[in-house]
Amino acid sequence: MNETKTSCASTNKKQSIWENIDWNKCEAEVRKLQARIVKAQKEGKHGKVKSLQWLLTHSFSAKALAVKRVTSNKGKNTSGVDKVLWHSPNAKVNAIKELRRRGYNPQPLKRVNIKKSNGKLRPLGIPTMKDRAMQALYLMALDPVAETIADNHSYGFRKERSTGDAIHQCFINLSKESSPQWVLEGDIKGCFDHISHDWLLNNVPMDKTMLQKWLKCGFVFNNELFPTEEGTPQGGIISPTLANIALDGLQTMLESKFKRVDLYSPKRSYYPKVHLIRYADDFIITSRSKEMLEEEIMPMVKTFLQERGLTLSDEKTKITHIDNGFDFLGFNIRKYKGVLLIKPSKKGQKKFLEKAKDIINGHKSIPQESLIRLLNPVITGWVNYYKHCVSAEVFQRMDFEIYRKLMKWSLRRHPAKGKHWVVNKYFHNVRGRSWTFAVKHQENGNTTYHTVKRLADTKVTRYAKLKCDANPYDAEWREYFDKRETHQMLLSANGKNTIVRIWERQNRRCPICRELIRKSTPWSITEKVVNGKTVKYLIHDDCRKWRIKSNKKGR
Repeated sequence: MNETKTSCASTNKKQSIWENIDWNKCEAEVRKLQARIVKAQKEGKHGKVKSLQWLLTHSFSAKALAVKRVTSNKGKNTSGVDKVLWHSPNAKVNAIKELRRRGYNPQPLKRVNIKKSNGKLRPLGIPTMKDRAMQALYLMALDPVAETIADNHSYGFRKERSTGDAIHQCFINLSKESSPQWVLEGDIKGCFDHISHDWLLNNVPMDKTMLQKWLKCGFVFNNELFPTEEGTPQGGIISPTLANIALDGLQTMLESKFKRVDLYSPKRSYYPKVHLIRYADDFIITSRSKEMLEEEIMPMVKTFLQERGLTLSDEKTKITHIDNGFDFLGFNIRKYKGVLLIKPSKKGQKKFLEKAKDIINGHKSIPQESLIRLLNPVITGWVNYYKHCVSAEVFQRMDFEIYRKLMKWSLRRHPAKGKHWVVNKYFHNVRGRSWTFAVKHQENGNTTYHTVKRLADTKVTRYAKLKCDANPYDAEWREYFDKRETHQMLLSANGKNTIVRIWERQNRRCPICRELIRKSTPWSITEKVVNGKTVKYLIHDDCRKWRIKSNKKGR
C-alpha cells in the first residue's frame, strides 16, 4: 500500500524538467513584475502593490528561482531540523510544487551559536530547505518595495550596495575643511534578536499571515523547543531585509529635524552638518558639536529605536572627534593635520595576519603548491576589500609579515639543511623580483611559476560610488546599472577592453552554467578551437574546475 514509487521514467522526466527550465525567461518575468511593483509603490497604489506581490509569489518562474537560490548557495549542504536537503533534480522539481501558501506551516529553526570577534556567541537560526525557499520567494516580492522606501544612505544587505559605498560616503561627508568634526558611532544591541514583532507586523509591506508564521515559528536547541516572542531569526533569508525596514526612517527623522531652507534661494535646502551613514545595524551620525550629539540627536535615536523594541549598545556606542579617528566597517577614518585618510583598521590587519598564520602553521607538512593555493584566496579577498583606501604602506607591511611566516615554514621543514639551500628550494626570482615564494614548473621546455600573491602588486584605485537614490528594481535605472556593471567588469579585467568585448559577446553569461559573470564572481579566460580557429571566452572558476573533474572521470 505504502510502497515508494521508483519508476525510472518519472524520475528522468522530472530531471529533464529541471535541466530544461529557461532561467533567462524566468529572470525576465520576475524582473518585469518587480519593476511593476516599484512603479506602483512610487505612485502610492498600495492595493496594486499587494496584487502584484501575490502574482509574483504564485508564479512558476519565481518559485523556480527561489528553489535554485537555496540549492546553489553556500548553505545548500546545511539542513534544518528535518535533516532534508535538495540535491537531485527530482527533489528540486518536487520542491517547486510544494511552495504553496495554502496549508503552509514553517518548522522551528535549528539554533546554533557562532563565535563573534569579541569572544561572545551569536545565535544563528537555520530554517529547513522548504522554509528557506518560501522566504526567498516572498523576498522577491518584498525587496522592490523595501528598496523604494529605504533610506538613501543605508548600504547593508541591499542589492548592488556594499561597504565601499558606505566608506566613500564617509569621505564625502568628512573630508572637507568645513565638514563636521564630531561623530556618533552607533551600534544596536542584539538588533536581530530584539526587533518588536508587533512593529514588524504593522509596518512591513508583505503578506502578514506568512510573516507572522515565520516570526512565531520558534527554535530548537539541545532537542528542546523554545518560542520566539521577539526578533527576526538571524540566518533566515528574509531577516536582513526585515531589519533594514525596521531601521529605515532614521535618516528621514534627522532630516526633518535639522533641515534648513536657504533664505536667499528657497528651493535649496541644507543640513547643519548632520549626516547619517548606516550599514545594517552599524551607523554613524555626524554633527558640528559634541553637545548637539549628546543633547539632541542621541535622545531622538533612542526614542526611534525604542518604538521598534531596540536599544543602543553602551559598550560600542560612543562620540569621537574626527582628529582622534574611529573604526567603521573594518576601516579607520581619521584626519591628520586637516587631511582625511581612510586606512585598514589595526584590528582588521591583526585579524588578517592571524588567519594567514593559522593557515601556515596548520599545514606544516603539505606541499608548497597546496599551501600557496590555500593562501591566495585569503590574500585576494582581503586586498580587494581594502584596495580603494590609503593602503599601499599597509599592503607592503602585510607582504613582509607573510614572507617572515613563510620563511619560518620553509626552514622548519629542513632542519638539517642550510638557510641558502632552503631559500633556493622555496624562493625564486620571478619576473625580476627575487625572494618570491613560488613553485617552478617545466612544461614543453617553458618555465612557469605558481607564486603566492603579493598584496603590494594590487593598484590602489578610487571607488566608484553608487548614486544614493539608485534602485536596481526600477526600470528607469536599468541603463545606469548596465553601465556600472560594465565599468566594474573593466576594472576586474585590469582595464583590458578585449576581455570586456568577449564578455559582451557571451551576453555576460558563462557558456557552461549560463549564469551571469560579474566582478564579484571569480572567472578566468579559456580557449576553444571552433572550425579551426582559436576562440577565447570567459567562464566561472567553479565551472572550469567542474569541467576538469568531469574530463578526468570520463577518462
